[in-house]
Amino acid sequence: MGVIRVTDLDGKNHELDAVEGWRIMEIIREHGFEVGGLCGGACACATCHVEVCANWVPKLHPARDDEEAMLDEVPVLTPTSRLSCQIIYTPELDGLSVKLVPQA
Repeated sequence: MGVIRVTDLDGKNHELDAVEGWRIMEIIREHGFEVGGLCGGACACATCHVEVCANWVPKLHPARDDEEAMLDEVPVLTPTSRLSCQIIYTPELDGLSVKLVPQA
């Protein structure tokens, strides 16, 4: 088991236990934070949009075309925007840092 670091909507930082093979969205939800995910992780709604800390972006697999299409629906997109349902936790992501963003 590892950890991910999440900055909530109030700017507070949290360290969450992370289980290998779980989606980042699932880990955040499991710890009681609202992260959207209305489609259940099917990459069909963009409600689980997060901002990934810039130094972690190169360590993630690139967004696929379907994720890019969903991100185009996000009202405020940043260079580090990703859908948390599309990032699977692996030991290489131990310490991953993401920021929750308000849903439109």
